[in-house]
Amino acid sequence: MKTEKQIKVISKNKNHTAVDIGSLSDLRNYSYIHPINGKTVTGKVFLKEATDSTGTEVSVSRIPPNKEVGYFHIHTDDEETYIILKGSGYYQVDDDCFPIKEGSVVRVAPEGIRSFCNTSNEEMVYLCIQSKENSLEEYSTDDGQRVEHEKLWQ
Repeated sequence: MKTEKQIKVISKNKNHTAVDIGSLSDLRNYSYIHPINGKTVTGKVFLKEATDSTGTEVSVSRIPPNKEVGYFHIHTDDEETYIILKGSGYYQVDDDCFPIKEGSVVRVAPEGIRSFCNTSNEEMVYLCIQSKENSLEEYSTDDGQRVEHEKLWQ
């Protein structure tokens, strides 16, 4: 996805990529051309390519005050998890509509028909994490091992 504002690479090697997208207020400076309708979308930045991710797409987005996403959608294979960081409104999945606010987390299966709106007088900011449904085999502490390593921040 092409963005108007440039994502800054902070650090990168074979085991990591760290980027800086700026402050949440900088989101309005990002834009891309929507691949389906050809319209310019502002206030959203995709991070898969920028971080060299192989298992998830993460986007950070904003919805202006008292506005909505503008369309409903589904996915073929991927579930999405939305984390509301700022603002409040309503989220609809199929025929279920419920309130959301800062701190709300919503997971939607691929076939869930989804959209949402910002009913607050401030912009809504949210993360969307997209990954293939049922692809996570190990998670949390089951997949981790503690190792000894020198702290470089001391």
